[in-house]
Amino acid sequence: MILETIDSPTDLRDLSIEQLEILAREIRDEMWRVVNLNGGHLGAGLGVVELTLALHRTFDSPRERIVWDVGHQGYPHKLITGRRDQFETIRKADGLAPFLSRDESEHDAFGAGHASTAVSAALGMAAANELKGLRWPVVAVLGDAALTGGMAYEALNNAGQMSAPLIVVLNDNEMSISPNVGGMTKYLNRVRTNAHYNQLKGITEDVLQHLPAGDMLVEIGRRMKDSFKEFVVHSMIWEELGFTYLGPVDGHDLPTLLETFEQARRVLAEYHKPVFVHVVTTKGKGLDLAADPLKLNWHQLSPAGGAKATAPKYQDVFAQALIAQANRDQRIVGITAAMSTGTSLDKFQKAYPKRFFDVGIAEEHAITFAAGLACSGMRPVAAIYSTFLQRAFDQITHDVCIQNLPVVFALDRAGLVGDDGKTHQGVFDLTYLRCLPNMTILAPKDELELQRMIATAIAHETGPIAIRFPRGNGVGVPLDADPQPLPIGVGETLRDGDDIALIGAGTMVAVAQEAATILAAEGIEATVINARSVKPLDEALILAAARRCGHVITIEENVVTGGFGAGVLELLSREGVVIPTHLMGVPDEMIPHGSQGQQRAWCGLTAEGLAEHARALLGRAAPTAAAALETVGRRD
Repeated sequence: MILETIDSPTDLRDLSIEQLEILAREIRDEMWRVVNLNGGHLGAGLGVVELTLALHRTFDSPRERIVWDVGHQGYPHKLITGRRDQFETIRKADGLAPFLSRDESEHDAFGAGHASTAVSAALGMAAANELKGLRWPVVAVLGDAALTGGMAYEALNNAGQMSAPLIVVLNDNEMSISPNVGGMTKYLNRVRTNAHYNQLKGITEDVLQHLPAGDMLVEIGRRMKDSFKEFVVHSMIWEELGFTYLGPVDGHDLPTLLETFEQARRVLAEYHKPVFVHVVTTKGKGLDLAADPLKLNWHQLSPAGGAKATAPKYQDVFAQALIAQANRDQRIVGITAAMSTGTSLDKFQKAYPKRFFDVGIAEEHAITFAAGLACSGMRPVAAIYSTFLQRAFDQITHDVCIQNLPVVFALDRAGLVGDDGKTHQGVFDLTYLRCLPNMTILAPKDELELQRMIATAIAHETGPIAIRFPRGNGVGVPLDADPQPLPIGVGETLRDGDDIALIGAGTMVAVAQEAATILAAEGIEATVINARSVKPLDEALILAAARRCGHVITIEENVVTGGFGAGVLELLSREGVVIPTHLMGVPDEMIPHGSQGQQRAWCGLTAEGLAEHARALLGRAAPTAAAALETVGRRD
């Protein structure tokens, strides 16, 4: 196999076109083998194999940096940059990262898991090169879905007025996780499908090159060329922004790609202005896409042979609960930021297509758009992953909370997310939302409570409200055919005890119940409280339990800093309840990829971990194995 001989990008330089094409097939085979085994992102990487080979053949990485947007596209890059032998460990604990990581390879110029960042980062690197007197090109590779995000336009606007050695490569495959939306998608489609443009442009340029010399004729020629482009594809936006545009080119044609990138190098060197290369690829190239025309199932695969869950996914429970509410209330609209399938809002879309809005990868716009809807009497529900909602913090603060608008935030994938790792952990939302005035925050312990909290949120007309729920399947409790709203700011006591109060939020309520069972076998009786409402807290319930038990532990799947436990500690301090208190949550560090179970264990968020903290707070040692058996015998 040729792939077995590739240890770095320099090994590509001696390969013929035929050998590169064989290598492309081998890379696709290896990606399919490993992703089918481990799970992971597939479609985008399969679509950029030839593009990756052409980039690394043309540019001298890591000296000439290649910045990949998001990293969904990065698997072929990993395979040819010295990580082939480790590729089977991708997404596993202590294995290769699911996205690009500066800690992993010198060829990973920038690590990111959120879209639309590549041009900004690459422009910063190119500007640094220029300041150092270097003209080494920096290449930003972004998918067309990234152009639905405003940050990409901010960077392109800035880059067009600079002379920094920047090449932007647009990987145009017509897809995000779902089909792309918006005006830019329509524009790219016009450019992509105009078969006559490149042919006629070449004829026109050939004619212009044979005109007699002279300033007037040169100016006439320039105007003819510009008018021709305007006539054929309206305005070529990239050239208006200050780029030299090359393309569109076939992203699976290696000779054309190599020739185009060499041309981009020449233009960059000669004109000292950024270059925009438009490459058209097919997401999922090499797979049988006929069975899935929308290619949705090829974006990311689950590991082969995984256990079949009997309980529904939280995201599906959310969507069905929202549809049920929308059946009664015509004001309800659903909003997503390019994640209709991930949030299961595609189900809402099918039920109410006119009340569904996919705004693209534009979380900031999504929230202010929701604020505008709320101002006009609608009940907008913005379903956005916890990690992506971080991008809209200013809009939540300025456009929603200051005006106290009734926007519902459905925070999917809240908590530890498993093998997507550092870039996608949803462990900050309680902290960044709890600090905002007018915000209400709920956290269900199971899928039935999620149903009831959706009803609660729709009934809450007096300000913004957020519901956070985890990735994955529920716990298997029966659902309610007609879920009723819960009272806001009211928790529930699940178990009574006088020795210690264990107060859990969301997913950690079940952990607190299990820990209480462990402790009871040792003679320690714990009160277990399901907070339900993170803001406002059920102050009376928490204070009564704290005063009765004299010891408190809070547990949450959020960073400890500023989270749910911090709110409880603030309450105790304000009321002068000075008792031994311990806060359990995600520590002040970025949690790497692994399974959700592994990540919770790393953070100590397990029943045994909670029991151990309870023993320590009470000054009691864990029983020995023999003592534990004696205790069981006595209770029997």
